[in-house]
Amino acid sequence: MTMRTLVELLVQHGMLLVFLVTFAARVGLPVPAAPLLVVAGGLAATGDISWPAALAAAMAANLLGDAVWFQAGRAYGYRVMKLLCRISLSPDSCVRQSESMIARWGGSSLLAAKFLPGISVVAAPMAGALGMSFLRFLGFDLLAALLWSGIFLGLGLLLSEQIQQTLDMLANAGMAAAAVIAMIIVALVLRRWWRRRRFLRDVESPRISVSDAFALIQQGREPIFVDVRGEASRAADPRHIPGALSLDQLRIRREQGLGFSVDTEVVLYCNCPNEVTAAIAANTLLSQGFTRVRALTGGLDGWERAGRPLAGTTAVAAE
Repeated sequence: MTMRTLVELLVQHGMLLVFLVTFAARVGLPVPAAPLLVVAGGLAATGDISWPAALAAAMAANLLGDAVWFQAGRAYGYRVMKLLCRISLSPDSCVRQSESMIARWGGSSLLAAKFLPGISVVAAPMAGALGMSFLRFLGFDLLAALLWSGIFLGLGLLLSEQIQQTLDMLANAGMAAAAVIAMIIVALVLRRWWRRRRFLRDVESPRISVSDAFALIQQGREPIFVDVRGEASRAADPRHIPGALSLDQLRIRREQGLGFSVDTEVVLYCNCPNEVTAAIAANTLLSQGFTRVRALTGGLDGWERAGRPLAGTTAVAAE
């Protein structure tokens, strides 16, 4: 398929493409929804497609996609976030960043999340998992969809002349242009993958298995367990190891009210991919002079899979 054919398809089936691509982006697929809206806005400036119809299609796709994840978050809680993290190119940070936004700004965080790659898909199920009412979610998400869709379509209107020139150039270039675009997309994905690999190397820290941690308890050397998840994550997933302290990253960095000395046996746990949050906290404590600090391999799920005791069964609601 040539680039000219793709442009013709956008003109002939603009509303359907805008809806499908935007909906796909909202449910987590790596598709270029924002660039498509900019192109659609440029075509609307020349009368090839209807700008109000494109806005309506983009908003409807936003609302439908977000509502699906919101309802999934309400029904399945933290399990949905773990699923999203597994399919994300940045699985180790998506939940941590979205939970801090939800905890700080509540429903208004849905506005900012629309413009933050990686967080935009997680914000809706996180809001659902935290018990936000559907009407409150709908109000904020409707405004967020209007802003997001309107900004990119409006940008297309402003840059319509440049967009038309670019489309003409790409159409004339044919398959060569398509190959270049494909190479750029592959390069961006590889860059993201390399940055993630480098990040994982940077957060390597001492680990302890669930069996070894439980053996310490049986030997009478009971360690202090520390839950390093954020407040919103603990609310969405209230399970915790009995007797564990709850310390977020900020308190650990500031050494505020830790409740244990530098030579205490400490096991840190979270419930994120690769135990990244626990590993970061462990490295922070080691840099502060603590000597017996380790991250729990497998985190909270690993502890549960091993049949070890857990406490906590209810979640709190988000305002």
